[in-house]
Amino acid sequence: MSAADNRNFMKCPSFKEEMAKSDQQNGVTPPPVSKAASGGLIQLPAFDDIALNKAYTHLLDIRRSVRSYDENTPMTSAQLAFILYSAMAIQEFRGQDNYATLRPAPSGGARHPFELYIAVQNVDGLKPGLYRYHPLGNVGEKAVCIERLGDISDYKSTITDMVVGQKWAENASCVLFISCVPYRAEWRYREHAHRVVLIDLGHVGQNIMLSGAALGLGSCCIAAYDQIECDKVLGLDSTDEYTVYAITVGVPKNA
Repeated sequence: MSAADNRNFMKCPSFKEEMAKSDQQNGVTPPPVSKAASGGLIQLPAFDDIALNKAYTHLLDIRRSVRSYDENTPMTSAQLAFILYSAMAIQEFRGQDNYATLRPAPSGGARHPFELYIAVQNVDGLKPGLYRYHPLGNVGEKAVCIERLGDISDYKSTITDMVVGQKWAENASCVLFISCVPYRAEWRYREHAHRVVLIDLGHVGQNIMLSGAALGLGSCCIAAYDQIECDKVLGLDSTDEYTVYAITVGVPKNA
């Protein structure tokens, strides 16, 4: 695609015509709002009592991309729970057949076409490895459970490969990988869904970064990643689900 094609992609198309032909309008059963768990679930600690910087204006001043982490100091499981909650918790169902969900971050048509995977290196109380956030486990609650998917062989080398040689990422306490399940948005918006998805992705990333800042943690959003390697490690088919974002989170060095 040329630069001109990409510029046109960013412009708002005519939604009225496409939505009139959508699967939603044609009465097709909506896709699941989240993937079902296939393994055992781990309930993370409550985050009600974790220390938060509650001055919102201060968060706007201190939120920065952090690429230097103290790999010897772990995040707590409660901190991780708060970050996952702020990104993708299901707070409420809406609509016939509960086809829409309300969450901390906004999403066009309340479609929320994302899944959240966690590559854990140094989080207190969690075995290193790959996990997935399971928001269906605590709908409407300020609580979080995750599904363990397995080990990550040669963690540091694998993470570096996933983010195309950005070696600093391997020292973060964890790396969040966000995937897209495109049909969740296509069901409503057809061919116009993908521009909306990219907008929604920014909302989720900002929630994660502001929540990290509120906890005194550092984070950095990564747009340069190896698509094939990320999809392989996360176990995605690269068609109906694929990686779209990576965000490191950890304790800043010399914090």
